[in-house]
Order: sequence, then structure tokens, then C-alpha cells
Amino acid sequence: MPFLLKTEPNKYSFEDLERDGETTWDGISNNQALLYLRGMKKGEKLVIYHSNIGKAAIGTAKVVSVEATDPKNPQVRIKPVKRLKAEKPLDEIRNAPVFKDSIMFRQFRLSVVPLTDAQYDWLTL
Repeated sequence: MPFLLKTEPNKYSFEDLERDGETTWDGISNNQALLYLRGMKKGEKLVIYHSNIGKAAIGTAKVVSVEATDPKNPQVRIKPVKRLKAEKPLDEIRNAPVFKDSIMFRQFRLSVVPLTDAQYDWLTL
């Protein structure tokens, strides 16, 4: 299952991920987001979304490894795949029919959002 990961670009941006080459995705405290994070599998596809500043899907990444023995602090390692050809701004995402029933717009503060394959494809094309 693909996921959308929200990040504040002034704290950790897609550019930072590209520079670092790999990172542990942490700092998550919401129980629902932690549940999604713990359930990730190696190789799963990710979309990195800049929240607060920019408010757009920026690039893709993938899960390198998951260590979830500590349920309150799962260690999910990710690495960048590529920058999107064109950023997908929040308004476009909100108005796309494929996102009509997305949890992204029911639980706005959720920092880890599961995506359908169709939503992932729409964001990355």
C-alpha cells in the first residue's frame, strides 16, 4: 500500500531527504499515524508532501526497512526515489475526484496517510 508522508519543509524537506540519501521517519505522535507507520513494509511506495509551507506533493520515496518493536517509536527508514515533474498543490489534490473520500481530507492533521494505487498514480503522473 502506498502512503503519503507529510512534513514541514522548514524542519525536514524533500531536498533534505535527497541530500541525506536515507533517513528514519520519526517524530510521529498521533496514534492513527503511528499505526500506519508500524504497518509499513519494505519496498512500499511513498509520496512526500510539504505541509504548512508550500502545501504540495513534492516527490516520491520508498521504505527501506521497518523496525516496529517499540510501538510508540517505530523506526521506518526511507530513501528518495525522484522529484515529481510537477508539484501537486493541495487545491488540485482536494479537487481531484480520486481523492473524494480520502482520509487526508477527513483527518487534516494526520501526518501519515494511506493512499490507494489510483491516488498514488494520480499524484505521481
